[in-house]
Amino acid sequence: MILRRFSESLKQQNWVAICIEFVLLVAGVFLGIQVANWNAERETRQKAAIFTERLKADLREEAWSYQYLIEYSRDVLANAEIAVDALSGKAAASNEALLVSAYRATQYKQRTRRRSTYDELISTGTIGLIQDQRLRDTTMRLYNVPTIENTVREGATSRFREAFRMIVANDVQRALNKHCGDRTITIGDYRAIAGNLDYPCKLDLPQREIDEAANALRANAGLAPLLRLRIADLGTRVHDLTVNNRDIVQGLQAVSEDTP
Repeated sequence: MILRRFSESLKQQNWVAICIEFVLLVAGVFLGIQVANWNAERETRQKAAIFTERLKADLREEAWSYQYLIEYSRDVLANAEIAVDALSGKAAASNEALLVSAYRATQYKQRTRRRSTYDELISTGTIGLIQDQRLRDTTMRLYNVPTIENTVREGATSRFREAFRMIVANDVQRALNKHCGDRTITIGDYRAIAGNLDYPCKLDLPQREIDEAANALRANAGLAPLLRLRIADLGTRVHDLTVNNRDIVQGLQAVSEDTP
């Protein structure tokens, strides 16, 4: 409509009308662009808010898992120390206590990472939607620093774990898993983290089977060196999780405290 009137005014050389209609035309185009920009900005803000909340939800679970891994690794490390002292003669331990501590020294914890939001942001190139600098930095560090993967890998491929499972009878291993293994824990329950692996337990086995299994461990001179290697690796990983990654710990704590 405006363009048609503008064209007719040009033909008639009606300069006043031409000026008015030109201003209206420019204003209309400008307002159209502004409305489009406002809509785009509103959509961006909405997307940013949705992704931010999704990311925080993921990191709250990751924060719990991270703390769980720290405490679990400390439990494994403490039992490895007990077992190596018993095997080397540095400290006395009953056959049952040796079996339990040695078994727990073979354990490791692996959980499925909750990273779908981060992966989507990276794959679509929209990580910039996360305006909170600390949240973004914590997320980038958490999913790219290989400490968690290294901790899991070293636990799964531990030579002491392999040796223990080759030496100890399967019936004894099953009893250890049943009576002295990981307790069931609910995701997000911080109170249940402490002592999830390191707790008092009794094997429901004849003493003869306990003695045979423990004596087989004591008779193997190669186990103590493998335990020392496991202890050194675990000590490094716990240090990485708590000290070298202090910024991750603090960032995850901040997200956990920012509850919805």
